[in-house]
Amino acid sequence: LKHGFIRIVLNQKLINLNTDILPTSLPSELLVVVDRLTLDMESRSRLVEALESAFRESEGRASVIIRDNEHLGYSAHLSCPGCGRTFPTPRPVSFSFNHPLGACPECKGFGNILRYDDRLLIPDPEKSLQDGAIEPWTKPSNVWWQKEMLKAFKKKNLDSTTPYNRLTQAERDLIWKGEGKLEGIDDFFKYLEGKRYKMHVRVFLSRYRSPSPCTTCQGTRLRPESLMVKIYECHIHEVCGWPLSDLQRWLQTLPLRTFEEAIAKDLLMALQSKLSFLLRVGLDYLTLNREMRTLSGGEAQRIHLATQLGCQLMGTQYVLDEPTIGLHARDTEAMGMILRELAERGNTVIVVEHDPQIIQQADYIVELGPLSGAQGGEVICAAPYQAFLKHPQSLTAQYLRGERTIPLPSTRRSGNGKTLQFTGVREQNLKNLTVNIPLGTLVCITGPSGSGKSTLAEATIYAALARFFKVDTPPQPDLAGMTGPDHLRTVCLIDQEPIGKTPRSNPITYIKAYDEIRALFAQSPEARAHRLTPAHFSFNTGKGRCLRCQGNGYEKLEMYFLADLYVPCADCEGKRFQEKILQVQVKGHSIHDILNLTVDQATVFFATSCPKVLKGLRVLQQLGLGYLTLGQPATTLSGGETQRLKIARELTNTPKRSAANSDHKGALYILDEPTRGLHLEDITRLLTVLHQLVEEGNTVLVVEHHLDVIKYADWVIDLGPGGGESGGHIVAQGPPEDIVNNPTSITGKYLKTLLVPN
Repeated sequence: LKHGFIRIVLNQKLINLNTDILPTSLPSELLVVVDRLTLDMESRSRLVEALESAFRESEGRASVIIRDNEHLGYSAHLSCPGCGRTFPTPRPVSFSFNHPLGACPECKGFGNILRYDDRLLIPDPEKSLQDGAIEPWTKPSNVWWQKEMLKAFKKKNLDSTTPYNRLTQAERDLIWKGEGKLEGIDDFFKYLEGKRYKMHVRVFLSRYRSPSPCTTCQGTRLRPESLMVKIYECHIHEVCGWPLSDLQRWLQTLPLRTFEEAIAKDLLMALQSKLSFLLRVGLDYLTLNREMRTLSGGEAQRIHLATQLGCQLMGTQYVLDEPTIGLHARDTEAMGMILRELAERGNTVIVVEHDPQIIQQADYIVELGPLSGAQGGEVICAAPYQAFLKHPQSLTAQYLRGERTIPLPSTRRSGNGKTLQFTGVREQNLKNLTVNIPLGTLVCITGPSGSGKSTLAEATIYAALARFFKVDTPPQPDLAGMTGPDHLRTVCLIDQEPIGKTPRSNPITYIKAYDEIRALFAQSPEARAHRLTPAHFSFNTGKGRCLRCQGNGYEKLEMYFLADLYVPCADCEGKRFQEKILQVQVKGHSIHDILNLTVDQATVFFATSCPKVLKGLRVLQQLGLGYLTLGQPATTLSGGETQRLKIARELTNTPKRSAANSDHKGALYILDEPTRGLHLEDITRLLTVLHQLVEEGNTVLVVEHHLDVIKYADWVIDLGPGGGESGGHIVAQGPPEDIVNNPTSITGKYLKTLLVPN
């Protein structure tokens, strides 16, 4: 009435609010009459005005009643005709989890929420409450909580020495929820949540949280409204979860009507063009919703390469650093064709590469050398491929000509008679595998990119054994059973993760040889005269290190909005030690001079004075690391150098099998692509060291694509036949010759060129 409307429709009857009597009960919604008219050409403008008024007064909803009570409903918005629910108008950002209009309001588009994780709170369920099963309660500041819980257990006559995983549900509820005035784990974290304003409390709480799927969006990262928009019963999250090969087929077979095809034609062409480039670089098994942080270096590089292919640029210079990292021989062949296509478009393609397949396709070769480190840095050859191939001093050319080769082993080891077996392996894309690993051998896991090699080696084999030997607490792998771990001493994952986050860590400290060097300096006459101990020659303690830079050798200048600068310490000039320490010399060398020696130089220096140090240095030489300086900061090492340092540490510090300890149990060493970034000469040295590890009673498991390593193995587990969902099967397992003779093995097809004479 206030807005001038005096008529409503109730039960299909027109009621005048001024004259008619209203019933006592009214529905929650009423139809208010805005206008009544007969539709003709003269009343057209009046109809438009009435509809605009109706939309304005009823928030975008209007009804038109025609004679005989035919009822037509209209909405200015997207809405459901049944329930009336309205939806926002779809925009491209509505389907992006990086934009507020598309992101799930609960998880903000992350797909998961950080929650307290039982596995982090109780990392070892075999421990009892008394032994510290509740990890946060073992901290000195939180011991009170554990003592109170132990008192409650004693008062209730409960056994606090029972392992956590054998407690009854009632006993676990007591630990988690408490009882009466007794506070449990839940109360403990509620108490700490009230102190989140303190930095150290926030850091402490973060240790016990892990991401879990968002309950609102179920991990899709999008708003419910975004998922209601579908193309032929498929919403965007479903489509983005398909392998790229399936997505391409779906786009090609969409049953579009004529007007839909006219609208979507350009978009579909652009989509299929981008997909075709990703498929050409061998990424058919990836999904569009795969997170970039989960991609391998090779996969990420191929995605960038596919992007450049799609740009159709000309006159551009591309620089690629080892694009074949993580690629199977089949994918490397495809990569070579793509690089050639880029060059034929009028671009210049510069590739840093060790793979013979790529080198052989190059037009021009620039080889640096002759060796590594200080003995490198010279241009050995810069010439077209055919001239390079004839160069007498080129180490690479010698391998390509066949003058140098990585030889086949004289015999294949059958192992020590014991087997490590995993059954019912279903982790990620693995399809209920039964995996046999003969102990005392060099084992290679092979297969196309994405076939599940790292999943089998790290997420399954390492995870299961690490939990068995209690050397790590990775997530429980999805497998039915494991037999034979009691035949091993331990398991060790030798990856390419940095060995230290600060420059204090270096090769000589990592292989545990620096203690011997410090002891050697402490025994010198000058050190004895000044009563210096080995601790004075450490840059990690305060006795002899520079007091200004605390033994770092540099000072950090905070640049706030720019990257921090590191400048040599003004007191020690980068030498790390106090002047009185630097005056102590052994054979004319101070401790600073020793740290600046290369491994090769140090081998000569310590040849007679320190045999324990010499042992580690010779292992580093065997691994091709003779060019590293003893004190080279760990932060400057490449992934390949880091991995070889870890191998050196194992060879230097683990017990060896001998006649005196014939019952010696070996370890299982797992390496993921150890040849990454290595020249063929370095691979030869690496294989010699891996052979040495096996000869000492250990088992070495290598995930590898390099054919020269595969041919050297005693046992091969070949996964496939493809990547992603089309992978995860064992195509063949056995000696390399068995892989070659298996017609379904893609690896065998390429391995055949090395094992079977032409």
